[in-house]
Amino acid sequence: MSYSQQMMMILPEIVLALGSLILMMVSAFAGHRSARGVSWAAVALLIGAGIALLGPASSGGVAFYGLLRADAFSAFAKLLIYIAAAVSIIIAPRFFAATHGDDLKPEYPVLILLSAIGMGVMVSASDLLTLYVGLELQSLAAYVLASFMRQDTRSAEAGLKYFVLGALASGILLYGISLVYGFTGSTLFDVIALQYSGGLSTGLLFGLVFVFAGLAFKISAVPFHMWTPDVYEGAPTPVTAFFASAPKVAAMGLAVRIAVEAMGPAVDQWRQIVIFAALASIILGAVAAIGQSNIKRLLAYSSINNVGFALVGLAAGTQAGVSAVLIYMTIYIAMTLGSFLIVLQMRDENGVPVETIASLAGMSRTRPWLAAALAMFMFSLAGIPPLFGFYAKFAVFSAAVDAGLFALAAVGIAASVIGAYYYLRVVKTMFFDEPAPAFAPMQSKVEGGLIAISALFISPLGYLLIPALLSATTSAARALL
Repeated sequence: MSYSQQMMMILPEIVLALGSLILMMVSAFAGHRSARGVSWAAVALLIGAGIALLGPASSGGVAFYGLLRADAFSAFAKLLIYIAAAVSIIIAPRFFAATHGDDLKPEYPVLILLSAIGMGVMVSASDLLTLYVGLELQSLAAYVLASFMRQDTRSAEAGLKYFVLGALASGILLYGISLVYGFTGSTLFDVIALQYSGGLSTGLLFGLVFVFAGLAFKISAVPFHMWTPDVYEGAPTPVTAFFASAPKVAAMGLAVRIAVEAMGPAVDQWRQIVIFAALASIILGAVAAIGQSNIKRLLAYSSINNVGFALVGLAAGTQAGVSAVLIYMTIYIAMTLGSFLIVLQMRDENGVPVETIASLAGMSRTRPWLAAALAMFMFSLAGIPPLFGFYAKFAVFSAAVDAGLFALAAVGIAASVIGAYYYLRVVKTMFFDEPAPAFAPMQSKVEGGLIAISALFISPLGYLLIPALLSATTSAARALL
């Protein structure tokens, strides 16, 4: 394969890398006044990267001596990442202007682009070192984003906690990678899979455990979830929306690729880890969210809970399971971004952000359309039919049952009832409690449009997309397996 053909396979990353470098220079010389232009240019770059996925980047095969793989699986995950990143950039300017009385700094969209590059490398990696480079690029940008509001104590604390715990998780992952390399003699997924198929030594088993422990932190799965509520609460809301969507897809895609492609022959061993993490995340995410009074912390535990459901699909270890994970993450992104878009509308009459669940009281009478949209997102996250979130849960549990994991499916379905409680509590507060002071009117038609699109996607109309979604995710899963 020629060098130019290999470069075409990473065209989305090239577009984002060159674009982010140019925008970095523009922001350095033009200053804060360039923020809005840089933001829209960053969105255009993400759209361009998405278009670039239509070529060899989605079906080119292996590039650079096995370091990267361009297939339908990576293309599907990248598309979700770029959509989430674009939304996170679009919703940021008004938030920062209202919070600080100043326009957004142009570094914000550049950091989002750099993080998106890292996430693209993560889901395309077919080598442990490539994987780690992509993961660290995404993480370093995320640490800065978490503490982006330097004058805000909560934001600075969130960034510090994320950095310290992220460094610990990276060390755990790197230790696992070193063990796998030491006992297989290679960092390439294909060679590692051959070594695992030849029998599982103690060293390979420990390597597998440490690798999955490091990945569990990145997807905020129990017991490596402790950073999530504090970081989600302290980070700026657009950044929290980004953390809850794009990096989740990237980390889940990475976990699926490692489990199925690199360690597929050891499915019986890693399935035990995944089942434990899935059930623990579902149960703890549901129980811990019950006592929360801050809406962002509640959505943090909701993300832990939903990661558990996605892991149920991975535990199946089959093509249907991989397809179910991708379906779940697609619907999850729409539900989560829609929820955070509504959190952005929670401002008092002076424009100060309000994050308490109690402030939602009576919103059905003061902001009926907004209350209806949030109710849809809450019901969908709970998996209540006929909303599209029900189909997401149905897909992963169906894959688990087909793989013979009846106990996992039964416990997961039972635990989902617990999670429904705190979602319903939010709906009850909006529709049945005495009204709290009304929120300020919606200032952005763009945000209103994004809320409407998300609500329509997770409504019963979303079921019309099932054939197309099944076709895309099945092709992606087939490319991986």
